[in-house]
This record gives sequence, C-alpha cells and structure tokens, in this order.
Amino acid sequence: MRCEICGKPISGKPIRTKVDGAVLDTCKECSKLGRIQKAPPQRQIKRKTAKKQSTQKYQRKRDEPSEEIVENFGNICKQARESKGWSREQLGEKIQEKVSVIKKIESGKMTPELNLAYKFEKTLNIKIIEKVDNLDLEQFKTSSSGGLTLGSIVKIKK
Repeated sequence: MRCEICGKPISGKPIRTKVDGAVLDTCKECSKLGRIQKAPPQRQIKRKTAKKQSTQKYQRKRDEPSEEIVENFGNICKQARESKGWSREQLGEKIQEKVSVIKKIESGKMTPELNLAYKFEKTLNIKIIEKVDNLDLEQFKTSSSGGLTLGSIVKIKK
C-alpha cells in the first residue's frame, strides 16, 4: 500500500489521517500534516439471533393489517372542525400544530403522517384512518390464467 499524500510505500499498517476534511491513508511522516483518526469500534453481530429476529418481525408485519388514511381526509377534517365552530388557529392550539399545516391538510395538498392523523381523529372525534388487510399475492398467481396484472390485485374504492 502507498501513502495517499507522498506516494511512498507504507510498511505495516497505514495511519488514517484527516487532512483538510479528507480522510486519507498515510505514512508516519505525512500523518503529521493532519489529524490522526481513530478507527470506529466494530460491533459483532450474532448472525443466528439477528436473522431469526428480523424474520419474526417481517412475519408479524406482513400478517398484521396496515393503516392508511382515507382519500377525502381533508374534507372530513374541515367539516368536523367547522361543525365544532373552531377556527384553524383554535384547532392548531388543541393538537399543537401550525395553522399552515392544518390549511394544507384541509385543502388536500398535504397528507398527514399517521401520528398527526391520530391527533385529528381524537380531537375532532372523526375517523380518517382505516385498516387495510394485506393481500396474499400467491393466490392470484395461481388462479389467473394470463399471469399477474395490476388489475388482479387492486381494490377499487367507490
């Protein structure tokens, strides 16, 4: 291996040195030009345990229904707020959110994250989060004669 500054062959292990923001493998002489970097500690992972846990998490997550926000969430939130006689400012104080965020959500320009949607549901006493069952794609592969298409697995909401 050669020094990345002077190009001389390095005998032994190179020294990692930070010079002007760049971390380089240098010889002992060139390491004085910068700041010597310590090697990050290496973590040891027990492969059997980690693999087993990740498989279990994947299994549970796939089997559980996921949560999605309904399409007309903005209108639902706006109607609920207006029916309570609250302004956007008042709602913002109650759920501790900016008025601009509430305005974007009500207009449909922004889809709220699930934690914010929960705040809307609890405060306004509405339902904008629905549970969606995960589909088993294997059943469609075997039953379809022409192969799997997008139309085979899409649920159309009316």
